[in-house]
Amino acid sequence: MKLFCLPFAGGSKRAYLNWSKFANRSLEIEAIEIKGRGERLGEGFYPDMTEAVDDIYSWIKDKIQVEDYAFYGHSMGTLLAYELYYKVIAEGQRKPAHIFFSGRQSPIVKNNMYVSSTMPDDEFIAKIIELGGIHEELSQSKELMRFYLPVLKNDIRIMENYEFKEKTEKIKCEISVFHGLEDTIDGRQAITWNDLCDKKTKFYYFTGNHFFINDHVDKIIDIFEGELLPEK
Repeated sequence: MKLFCLPFAGGSKRAYLNWSKFANRSLEIEAIEIKGRGERLGEGFYPDMTEAVDDIYSWIKDKIQVEDYAFYGHSMGTLLAYELYYKVIAEGQRKPAHIFFSGRQSPIVKNNMYVSSTMPDDEFIAKIIELGGIHEELSQSKELMRFYLPVLKNDIRIMENYEFKEKTEKIKCEISVFHGLEDTIDGRQAITWNDLCDKKTKFYYFTGNHFFINDHVDKIIDIFEGELLPEK
């Protein structure tokens, strides 16, 4: 079983690199690197969500023909995972066994952005620090911010411009939703993922802020394995 992990805004595949250390050998965790960061730093930015999803699909399309697989997405990654599911179906491919949506309400919820790409840099950075997305000490590094801010702001921009369009069919694989109890996102809004799925949705709650995943890797991997490796 292969689990494709999709990044949060400003994130790269490095965010998930240590997850494999906690996982059963039967679960292969593959973090997806998207444009503008990490190994793909020089490739520019996506203009919109559609191009991002098309690009991700081009990276996974051959692999999902021969292996059972699932998606995990945190924050921005939930939107990528949601639209990627329908891209896979439109291309006539096998659907994923499971989708894990983490750290974000469903796209049904409108006006759900905590930060804006048009904010002045100082205000923008302060909001990201509140979310737990960057340590305050690191924000003082002008060199780091010179590289990081454009990436993060473009990711926020494509989320702001994303237009949810109701699909003719709901998601037909099982889904799970992860939520941080101290997140600025209202946990009641996270429940709206259930409205987009034909099957029963499972909800998991963790202590911590928007980036609760960093403190609960072992528990999250246990959930992955429980859902994806029933023989465990």
